[in-house]
Amino acid sequence: MPEDVDLVFRALSDPTRRQLLDRLRERNGQTLGELCAGVAMTRQSATQHLALLEGANLISIVWQGRRKLHYLNPVPINEIQERWIGRFEQPRLAALATIKERAEAMTDRPTFVYVTYIESTPERVWQAITDPDLSAAYWGHSNVSSDWQVGSHWEHRRIDGSGLNDGGGTVLESDPPRRLKFNWVDDGAPENADSERVAFDIEPYGSIVRLTVTHENLVPEAGAASGWPAVLSNLKSFLETGRPLPQAPWEMP
Repeated sequence: MPEDVDLVFRALSDPTRRQLLDRLRERNGQTLGELCAGVAMTRQSATQHLALLEGANLISIVWQGRRKLHYLNPVPINEIQERWIGRFEQPRLAALATIKERAEAMTDRPTFVYVTYIESTPERVWQAITDPDLSAAYWGHSNVSSDWQVGSHWEHRRIDGSGLNDGGGTVLESDPPRRLKFNWVDDGAPENADSERVAFDIEPYGSIVRLTVTHENLVPEAGAASGWPAVLSNLKSFLETGRPLPQAPWEMP
């Protein structure tokens, strides 16, 4: 982790790169041309800055046809926050963040992209996402489906014995162990084109795995945007060490 942290701090040390991240925070999923239009720099200079941000895992790339879209990836910053801030100042900062988010509430329903790198195999990552017992070990919920095939139903089931679900939906794409996509709606709610959708893209990356989570049509009030970095940090710990983090990040005050 020290080397990864060095890359993050180095990338954040430049004001231009911070400005690019701010622009993605304001509107995620921009092309190179769109990012250049808002800053005083050439495409070549912007490309170099974006390459450094991508190398630090602070942005992720998603291709839509021939369009290369850039997304802010908060996972590395969340890991730094957990290491140096979480146990000391989390309650006070969380309260301030909630006030700020409500004051700046977004009127649209954005797409968020999260990327993490895990010392594992695609097969093990796929199993950790889709196996009820494994997902319960690091997520606090069991992901349950009869077969995870397209058209099947899945449920995000609580592990407190209540039998209640915190969402679920229809599996839209399934290509083990590379890609899984499904609708995520409240239990019993109808599904349509505006439903929240979550996709997991699992790619070999040298001897490790690159996991990209894309959450579309996210309702800001749901809190999932801040929840994904915590879930991915717990998943990474579970697969690399055999156990989740000592305390579930979402249970911290």
